[in-house]
Amino acid sequence: MAAKVFESIGKFGLALAVAGGVVNSALYNVDAGHRAVIFDRFRGVQDIVVGEGTHFLIPWVQKPILFDCRSRPRNVPVITGSKDLQNVNITLRILFRPVASQLPRIFTSIGEDYDERVLPSITTEILKSVVVSERGLRLGARARRQELSKRHEELSSGWTGMWLVVSWFPFCLLTVLTGSSSLPWSQARFDAGELITQRELVSRQVSDDLTERAATFGLILDDVSLTHLTFGKEFTEAVEAKQVAQQEAERARFVVEKAEQQKKAAIISAEGDSKAAELIANSLATAGDGLIELRKLEAAEDIAYQLARSRNITYLPAGQSVLLQLPQ
Repeated sequence: MAAKVFESIGKFGLALAVAGGVVNSALYNVDAGHRAVIFDRFRGVQDIVVGEGTHFLIPWVQKPILFDCRSRPRNVPVITGSKDLQNVNITLRILFRPVASQLPRIFTSIGEDYDERVLPSITTEILKSVVVSERGLRLGARARRQELSKRHEELSSGWTGMWLVVSWFPFCLLTVLTGSSSLPWSQARFDAGELITQRELVSRQVSDDLTERAATFGLILDDVSLTHLTFGKEFTEAVEAKQVAQQEAERARFVVEKAEQQKKAAIISAEGDSKAAELIANSLATAGDGLIELRKLEAAEDIAYQLARSRNITYLPAGQSVLLQLPQ
């Protein structure tokens, strides 16, 4: 009897464990800030985006793919060229998140690692379109002109070739005459100096273009900022040399101005001494030696006043060799 009871309990426990495993495999959780896309083995990726919470699925048939829809940072380094042919190292810090309603399309066309596949490529593209090298534009224009010329030579035989030449002629003439550097879509926007002085404008232009470009992939960019901006070694050394030269020029100008002021002061002092000597000579010619005697008396008076105030000076009358009123 007891054996039957234990056997029944064992069967019930086994059935309960199997049922619990089935229920557990049919449940999945979507954490806060996440969304889920359901992949069905028979119907493929479902268009429905599952929100936060606990949800049911068909075991083995359906599989949830979780996506983090919170803003995440990513640093993208890019090396490009400025309008004045300087190499520029730029690092962009991007806060991005996917559009929740477009997660099925993102998973189908790009994959779970969409940020690795999309952000580096579009960031490089946008930065090189905003800060573009004029040298590359000239080389590209030359290559396009050569390609067009070759195409004209190939199409020059036969009536069909003549018709194609006539149809291509206006575009070819515009390209050859104007060149790539004069076309509106190939103008370089900033040089090395403007990247520093107009950094806010560059950042805003990059942010606007990059946000528009990322929207085509179902991404939202909450913030785009330039966190690192450096130039090549040669350009940095040239800037330092320029600053040193400017400081030396300022120092030389200060020395010249100081010498000029000293020269003017010496001239004014000499003119004053000459005028004073002229006045003294006129006084002597007018009053004779009386002016000299007056100056002697004034000097003697001043000397006597200074000696009288000194404690280490004793005045002895003329003809006296000993101190007066001293006991013998």
